[in-house]
Amino acid sequence: MASVFSHAVAACAIGQAAPDHQRSDWRFWYLAVLCAVFPDIDVAGFAFGVRYDSLWGHRGITHSLLFAGVAGALAAARLRPRWNKDGLTLAAILIVVAASHGVLDAFTNGGLGVAFFSPFDRTRYFFPWTPIEVSPIGVAFFSLRGLEVLKNEIAWIWMPSLAAGFFLRRFSGRSNPASR
Repeated sequence: MASVFSHAVAACAIGQAAPDHQRSDWRFWYLAVLCAVFPDIDVAGFAFGVRYDSLWGHRGITHSLLFAGVAGALAAARLRPRWNKDGLTLAAILIVVAASHGVLDAFTNGGLGVAFFSPFDRTRYFFPWTPIEVSPIGVAFFSLRGLEVLKNEIAWIWMPSLAAGFFLRRFSGRSNPASR
């Protein structure tokens, strides 16, 4: 898996596509980061004997596109209870943020893959190219191995996220005073 820090960085980049009034609301950023990191709640299953390759195992249903859709829509409803154009835009952004978790994990070089289509298909997938070092889980992250992973993620996640966030903010037309 990518580290919790890198999932949050990706959420902040994707969040730049939100309208100005959403980007100025701390609750939006809190929910965006929560949507990005929440799928890893499944690691708690290890303590209860849940097998890695099960439906509820790590990178199982909580990393699926269905879960991302539900989590993103619920988070959007928390901020915007009306499903008007603004609410739908917000939901779409938070769904993409939640789905980014599985996407980043599918670019890592370890684990069993991501069950994108769970519960309908429990096949685990990796992308053909896996440049992101898999992150140690829990306190093991705070080690020399974790530092190596963080350096790798800065190159493969943080820098592209910075560029994408700049692009989204600059060219989405929402931040440009001339487009108002």
